[in-house]
Amino acid sequence: MKKVQLNPVGWMSQLSQLEVAKLEDTTNSDLYRLFRNCCLAVLNSGVDEDDSEMLFAPYESFDIKLVRRERGVKLELINPPEVGFVDDHLVKGIHEHLFSVLRDLLYMGNKYALVNKTTLQDGSTITDMVFDMLRHAQLIERNNDLNTVVCWGGHSIGLKEYKYTKEVGYQLGLREMNICTGCGPGAMKGPMKGAAIGHAKQRYRQGRYIGISEPSIIAAEPPNAIVNELVIMPDIEKRLEAFVRIGHGIVIFPGGVGTAEELLYLLGILIHERNAQQPFPVVLTGPAGSEGYFEAIHEFIGATLGSVAQNRYQIIIDDPVEVALVLRQGVKKVEQFRLAMGDAFNFNWSLKIEDDFQQPFIPTHKSMAALNLHRDQPLSDLANNLRKAFSGIVTGNVKAEGIKQIRDCGPFNLSGEADLMARIDTLLKSFVSQQRMKLPGTEYQPCYSINRN
Repeated sequence: MKKVQLNPVGWMSQLSQLEVAKLEDTTNSDLYRLFRNCCLAVLNSGVDEDDSEMLFAPYESFDIKLVRRERGVKLELINPPEVGFVDDHLVKGIHEHLFSVLRDLLYMGNKYALVNKTTLQDGSTITDMVFDMLRHAQLIERNNDLNTVVCWGGHSIGLKEYKYTKEVGYQLGLREMNICTGCGPGAMKGPMKGAAIGHAKQRYRQGRYIGISEPSIIAAEPPNAIVNELVIMPDIEKRLEAFVRIGHGIVIFPGGVGTAEELLYLLGILIHERNAQQPFPVVLTGPAGSEGYFEAIHEFIGATLGSVAQNRYQIIIDDPVEVALVLRQGVKKVEQFRLAMGDAFNFNWSLKIEDDFQQPFIPTHKSMAALNLHRDQPLSDLANNLRKAFSGIVTGNVKAEGIKQIRDCGPFNLSGEADLMARIDTLLKSFVSQQRMKLPGTEYQPCYSINRN
């Protein structure tokens, strides 16, 4: 049996005895089992596997324990994966990330236990929680330079698209802009890798490669090797809110249903009347040959949310320099707006996010079937319901609990207005035909069915 003890690093190296005692109280809880799985995913950083069951299967004997010391707490790894070690020493970045998991899941999870267990909470309370978690992760204090670009996109994109994400990241890095992604492979890794080269050429030593994940998806998207700041939010909604609160602009690369979910969430917020005057640069971009993907997305947005939503983003094909210039100019407008509003540079407090965008949506056969997929509702609400539908498909595709539901009870059933359902079906089929629902080379088995009322 292999055992490795790790000294605390970062903020977790300074805990009171009371805080350590509270951490110890979690060791027999469901939260602790979640902590164990997330640590196992972090230890597998860089492994090309998006099936959580396959990722965890070889490591049933793995465990992790808290070891109390006078000056805080150590972590003890039992039978950890060898992939995380070099010459019998744990990779330093993985060491740091393990204590980020401890901070976010056990310390912050214990602090906000009531929020996690309650279905409905006041929206301002949730925003305060998001801020507090990012502050404890020390993301807020370093975010005043208005240079954080959030990058979304698929984790299983092809080589051509991956190289393009690196080139965009490189151009952003040359302009001393930092990268924030979902922390996984593909379009989440490429921009960071490119930006790291751009930062090195400019001798920019404050390079930030922020990864924001959440427990149910981290197994499918473990932190890539470039991430130097990791945060694990409690659920997908708080993860998405963290992106838009700390980001000063967003770049969206080709992806699948998860990327569409993120775009719909963003557009649902930006088309709210309270956010009409708020500048927020959003660019959809990919290499030559990806036009079909963006055409399908753009057509779907136009047919469901209209031109008001289409006007909140630009589509730029095969021009990384232009993408970087548009972001740079857009951030200047963000700065002017924040100054006029008296809003903070490091956290977008003035962005209006409706409560329903903040409440956790738990995909089940019942909740998916109950979604309001009709046009007779405000556009912002429609965007959120479409987002939830796509979130459920992501769950059925890659998350352990969703895969089990589909295996036990069959596909999720989506039903609604006939024309709207036809457009959803067309978009999803385009993702399947472009192999954007699973890793290339595998046959996709839909986790959903479409019914038209």
